[in-house]
Amino acid sequence: MKAKNNIKTLDQFKTKHYGEIGTEKRDKLDAGFENFKIGAMIHDARIQKGLTQEELAVKVGTTKSYISKIENNVKEARFSTLQKIVELGLGGHLELSIKL
Repeated sequence: MKAKNNIKTLDQFKTKHYGEIGTEKRDKLDAGFENFKIGAMIHDARIQKGLTQEELAVKVGTTKSYISKIENNVKEARFSTLQKIVELGLGGHLELSIKL
C-alpha cells in the first residue's frame, strides 16, 4: 500500500487556506507577514548591537513603546522612521528593492 504524500509548500498551504495571489485575503496575509519580518529583523539587529529598546529609541528620537510595537508587529513603521531606526539607531544601511 502506497502512503499519501501530504507535504505541501508554504505557497500551496497559503493558496489552499487564503486563496490565490492577488485575492484580498491572500494579499492581507502576505502584507502582514512582511511587517512581521521587519519587526523581527529590527529586534534581531538591536540585540546583535547590544541595545535595549530604550537605548534604540533615544538614538532614533522616539519612545521605547514605539520600538516595542514595531518589533512585536503591533504598529507599522513609516519608511522614514524605519530608515532612522536602521541608520541612526543601528548604524546600518536600509536597502529597498522592488520585484515584479
